Amino acid sequence: MENLHDKRQVYEQFELHDHEVKENPMEHFKEWFADADKHPDIFEANAMILSTIDDDGCPRTRAMLLKSYSQEGFVFYTNYNSKKGKSIDKNKVACLYFFWPALERQVMIKARLEKVSPEMSDEYFASRPRGSRLGAWASEQGEEIPSKAYLAQKLQDLEKEFEGKEVTRPPHWGGYLAKPYEIEFWQGRPNRLHDRIVYQFQDGKWKTSRLAP
Repeated sequence: MENLHDKRQVYEQFELHDHEVKENPMEHFKEWFADADKHPDIFEANAMILSTIDDDGCPRTRAMLLKSYSQEGFVFYTNYNSKKGKSIDKNKVACLYFFWPALERQVMIKARLEKVSPEMSDEYFASRPRGSRLGAWASEQGEEIPSKAYLAQKLQDLEKEFEGKEVTRPPHWGGYLAKPYEIEFWQGRPNRLHDRIVYQFQDGKWKTSRLAP
């Protein structure tokens, strides 16, 4: 067994005081995201882990990119026919997780999900590089394929099909809005006595609590 007992860091950069807690967690997220986005040691501050539940009851996680956020929630895009898409359509919930180690911060989000409008998906899809748009048509995400050559050939065929044409959004591809009902902000502290503030949406408003580490 590989011993990793001495692999640890001391967290001491910041604190999360009660007076810093916002009434709305999206304002808190906006502040923390801005800190992460401008930090020189954080690559892709909008990278997040999305967790869904498979049919066997086991969580499945993957890295995703957050593409926008607002008071309503968090938006990301994917193949609706993928495993994540099928899980979301069935369960209507998921967890989003951000980890910014350079700031010793985590954000954990429980959310109910719904598809964004076709117009919103179209607008984002049109902003993607042409190769990425073709890739969305080529990939039957999560399905078994015979080889890499099969996928390369499929992409080549699509390049010919769309030659001289605009690559429109495939109907099986689009965005989800994750509407949070619980958000936890975690700030690393010395002696593992971390600061944890959780927001829970109850009776039409946000309630805040401090949790033991």
